[in-house]
Amino acid sequence: MSRYWMGIDVAKRKLDVALLDERGKVKSRVFGNDVAGHTAMRSWLRERGATPEDTHVCLESTGPYSDAPACALVDDGWRVSLVNPALPKRFAESELLRNKTDGTDAKLLARYCEKMQPEVWQPPSKAQRKLRALVDRLQSLKDMRQQEMNRLEGTPDEQTCKSIGEHVSWLDARIAELEKRVTAQIDASDDAGSGGEPSVDEQLKADAKLLTSIPGLGKTTAAKVLAYLGDLRRFTSAKALAAFIGVTPKRAESGSSVHGQSKISRMGNAYVRQALYMPAVVACKHNPFIKALRARMDAAGRKKKVAVLAAMHKLVHLMFGVIRSGLPFDPQHKSQPASA
Repeated sequence: MSRYWMGIDVAKRKLDVALLDERGKVKSRVFGNDVAGHTAMRSWLRERGATPEDTHVCLESTGPYSDAPACALVDDGWRVSLVNPALPKRFAESELLRNKTDGTDAKLLARYCEKMQPEVWQPPSKAQRKLRALVDRLQSLKDMRQQEMNRLEGTPDEQTCKSIGEHVSWLDARIAELEKRVTAQIDASDDAGSGGEPSVDEQLKADAKLLTSIPGLGKTTAAKVLAYLGDLRRFTSAKALAAFIGVTPKRAESGSSVHGQSKISRMGNAYVRQALYMPAVVACKHNPFIKALRARMDAAGRKKKVAVLAAMHKLVHLMFGVIRSGLPFDPQHKSQPASA
């Protein structure tokens, strides 16, 4: 049983911390969002009687800014919940809170942690963290290259065009290097594994092979899925995975006056949704299950974008199916692999 609940409001350079005890008293402090700050925060907790065994920590999932302190706490044995920012926001609305500051947000997260008891977060392995760092950097370089190509189209000056061209060539070389490192990270194997159990790296390699067996999913997308989602086996069902990514339908119908257009929820991982959009477009042409779905939606007169979003949802179910079953995609299978 927890005796302390801690909320952390995360910013790029600082962490606003609120420690709530079982008597309802709150102690607050601000730490730097860096290695020294994470160490000082853990020491501060112990000085106030909080231990990993009787403390539950909660913070919002805000990408790399929240991942670093969350991983530092988990690696030290603390129980941490990394929650969707929409959940504490709804909790604040239920309490009719009017003020919003970093300090009040930290206290809100502590109270949310006490009342709602969110699920404890399972952090990615060190191999998965390394893969994510490589994937993030690779995407940054690709975005930078696209920006330079856009500038090249609208720049008549010869000297400027030459400078941009040289930069693009440099980026191409770095992108090629990183793509090789991503592949090497996935393909790496650890011969030191004992008992016949696959090592983490071997599991990444096996999962990547299963994902790329699905028509429409290539190595780049598989790397992003594994980097941002980790082990898909941690999800209880394909529906849970789809909800986490944010590709589940969101209906807007109530009474006799509200008849909004259905759309995807967008409450999940935006990076994975972006990564799956083009593979879904390709799958509409080359994946037999998704091609059949697209044909049915076209016959029903659905819009092209709606059909692609439905294809993304189906693709997620197929991803879950091949990972949970451990079997590659089989186009002759009469039902979806997601039923596994």
